[in-house]
Formats: sequence, structure tokens, C-alpha cells
Amino acid sequence: MLFGLLAFPTRTHASFLHGETLDTAADVLTWIVLVVAPLVGIAVFLLIHILPEKIAEKKQHPQAKAIQCLCLLSLVFGGLLWPFAWLWAYSKPVLYKMAYGSDKVAHDHEETVEPTLNTDEDAELKQLRKRVAELETRQAGKPSADGRKA
Repeated sequence: MLFGLLAFPTRTHASFLHGETLDTAADVLTWIVLVVAPLVGIAVFLLIHILPEKIAEKKQHPQAKAIQCLCLLSLVFGGLLWPFAWLWAYSKPVLYKMAYGSDKVAHDHEETVEPTLNTDEDAELKQLRKRVAELETRQAGKPSADGRKA
């Protein structure tokens, strides 16, 4: 019986699709391979190349702008400089810390919110303005050193 199964092969198909369905599947696969895959590949390539810049900003690296420049140069040079940008983003800026006392710098990407004056500061500001106005009127009515009124 085994010899009979091997001697007379059953009918096989190269694909589970037939006719128009096979053509449609081939067309879809062609669009995916020729258009979608390269676009996704380019997007992933660019996202990986800006990764050291994002890491430097997250770690508040003082040379984050220089790391960003190195990432852009790495795109021009085919990715050869990218490992240096990666290492630079993870390095500790020792000389910067010696010079400025800190190895972290806040970057401008967060919106700075101006603090609003509370009621005590408003009252103090009004009092100071009143005092300045009094001094100005006193100065205007007082004779100057040479005897003339100012």
C-alpha cells in the first residue's frame, strides 16, 4: 500500500489561489514590496539615526546640539558616525562638570510657564510703585544742587 501511494502521486498545486485571485494577490504584494517596504525602511532608518539626539536631550546632556549635528552628519556619511553619536550621548561630560559645576543642562523644548504673582507680591508691587511715585514728586519739588528747581 505504501508503494502504491508513492508510485501514484496526488495532484499538487503551487499556490492555494487560482485565476483572478492569484493576480490580485500578486498585485498587492508588488505594491507592498516596491512602495510600502522602502518607505517603512527609510522611516525606521531615520528614527534610528536621531535616537542619540533624543537620548542626549532626555539625559540633559550639555552638548546635545553637537550630538544632533553629528547625527545629521552621520546621515550624509552613510551612518559611519552614528556609533560615535551614540557613545557621546551616553558619556558623562567630565570637563563640562569641572568647568560649570554640573553635567546637566535643561533644554528649551519644554514650554516655560511664567509664574503668576500671588496676592502678597501684588500688594508689595503696588506699595513699591506708590513709594517710587512719592520719591519722584519729592524730587520734582526739591531744588537741585545749583539752586534751580528740577
